[in-house]
Amino acid sequence: MGKNKVIVLLIAPLVLGMACNGARSQDNKGSGSDVVFKKHVLTTAFISEGVAAADVNRDGTVDIIAGAKWFEGPDWKKVHDIYPEDQVFDGTTGYSNSMLNFTIDVDQDGWVDYIRVDFPGKEVWWYQNPGTGGGFWKQHTLAKTASNESPAFVDMNGDGRTDILCGDPHTGEMVWFRCPSTQGDTTWTRHTISEPKMPGTEIFSHGLGFGDLNGDGRSDVIIKEGWWEAPMDPTQPSWAFHPAELGLNAAQMYVMDVNGDGYPDVISSSAHRFGMWWYEQGRDAGGKTTWKLHEINSDYSQTHALSLVDLDGDGDLDLVSGMRYFAHQGHDPGESNDPTIFWLEFEAGEKPTWTLHVIDNDSGVGLNNVVQDMNGDGLPDIAIANKKGVFYFERIAP
Repeated sequence: MGKNKVIVLLIAPLVLGMACNGARSQDNKGSGSDVVFKKHVLTTAFISEGVAAADVNRDGTVDIIAGAKWFEGPDWKKVHDIYPEDQVFDGTTGYSNSMLNFTIDVDQDGWVDYIRVDFPGKEVWWYQNPGTGGGFWKQHTLAKTASNESPAFVDMNGDGRTDILCGDPHTGEMVWFRCPSTQGDTTWTRHTISEPKMPGTEIFSHGLGFGDLNGDGRSDVIIKEGWWEAPMDPTQPSWAFHPAELGLNAAQMYVMDVNGDGYPDVISSSAHRFGMWWYEQGRDAGGKTTWKLHEINSDYSQTHALSLVDLDGDGDLDLVSGMRYFAHQGHDPGESNDPTIFWLEFEAGEKPTWTLHVIDNDSGVGLNNVVQDMNGDGLPDIAIANKKGVFYFERIAP
């Protein structure tokens, strides 16, 4: 598999001087000490657990979107309303109506539009950027209902346009909604990949990924109970399902050949307990596929947002995650711990290792992260939104 690049956040070069199984301390060999971030607090109000970033007003500067608001870069002081529900939620008693956020120019008019995934089991919305006209953004229904707590924004059919992958809780099918590809078209086309009543499609299912697990060059759909094998035509229904035991309730799931043996492996993190893992794909004496569990780290709970990206620019894919602050209003293990955001520096080898680097201990993550160059300096930055507020971690050049 080819190497991708990852981004990491560090407000200060804080370090945990300990290792847990696969994770080792920063004191060992590694370039992660050069990855430093400055923390910017956009708001301390709970408005969203999803976040997105794009140049909303076409001024050449990346802006940050969270829930009903967009924060104008580069200083984030100007805050604009996307829709009229100016809601601030109480994270001690409930949730928001903005779980994951994404951006794409849906109608291809040159102005980036916005996708908001509502509470699990409810709608997925897209909002049409009003452009120079200003005002509220026109709301459209993308999907009437969506399940699984980590809907994915991925290119399902290889046309260069990102689509929505999620479950349908009413039918129990895994489905995807094709992003319009013709200028002016705003119709998202629904495609079914599974039979009805399948795992991973219940309202509060956890764990969803998209990647090539069998090495045929086509990206498959992964849940913790197994994976659907992508056919030549991704719009074809009834993809072949392969049962597998790929862990506990997870967040985003990723495919990467961790140990370099030629078999793609699966990386995941625990949504509501402690732990992060990789599942080694192998073959037994009879040629049957096997999966072996390896722990990456067990120091943090509720790692409900996971990114796989080359944070330090060394060509290896690292992990960015953190604690989802007050995920279940104080009822999950470790809820009283500091809401930490961190990255795990990956080093390949026969015995691959992840070095732990703490970015900040008063923010955490929500349900999806943004890791990209936000200020044009060529270095990856990070944005998150959760019950603590909305935060931007600016990468500082060494």
